[in-house]
Amino acid sequence: MKKIILAAAIVAAFTGTQACAEDAAPAVKPDNETSFNAALVSDYRYRGISQTRLKPALQGGFDYVNNPTGLYVGTWLSTIKWTKDAGGSGDVEVDIYAGKRGQVTADVAYDVGVLTYVYPSNGLAHVSGFANANTTEVYGQLGYGPAYIKYSHAVTNLFGFVDSKNSGYVDIGANIEAGEGFTVNLHAGHQNVKHNGASSYSDWKIGATRDFGVVTGALAVIGTNAGKTAYASPANGKFLGKTALQLTISKVF
Repeated sequence: MKKIILAAAIVAAFTGTQACAEDAAPAVKPDNETSFNAALVSDYRYRGISQTRLKPALQGGFDYVNNPTGLYVGTWLSTIKWTKDAGGSGDVEVDIYAGKRGQVTADVAYDVGVLTYVYPSNGLAHVSGFANANTTEVYGQLGYGPAYIKYSHAVTNLFGFVDSKNSGYVDIGANIEAGEGFTVNLHAGHQNVKHNGASSYSDWKIGATRDFGVVTGALAVIGTNAGKTAYASPANGKFLGKTALQLTISKVF
């Protein structure tokens, strides 16, 4: 469940390059751009909830953007544990997305699109109390300077919750350049799980990202007020939304 701040990038890395002179001309982007990304994360958290039983994950993806139109498509993958822990199968998540970015005004940016989370052969539809884990959401985001607000709306059941179509997630945050290559990452969100009130919760993150040139590193404190019963790991009973540090090492090619 990628945090698309595609909506800023694929692993929460937000960095910028300072111009050498005030009158330096901005770099001209090609019409078509492609990029690959790879990451190692100490605990794959999505909307504050661990997808890997509080264990590390390998991640990677591909993006294409047409700069004149702002249209983009991409895919992203991560190792996971939760579908198998829930009684199904599978150990990978595949995200497929497409959308359009642009400017509402000179100061206000937008990003709209659709994202499908695919859990190959997850089998949760055959597990009592679960629906198919595959989920599709449409999303819209507005950005102003370093701040953004985003809303994602599920047009299918949400991540295996029965009768959860039309669930929604509100995400607000800011990624503030702090000098010396550092960016401060702030986030707060609320997940409403339709017809599953006990599974609704809020989450938050405070972190920092730094571009080291060879790789980008990110360290964050992540927490939730999720119900400990609703989000306990079936494998070992541990609370998957507990407050914890998350370390990410990533690279964009």
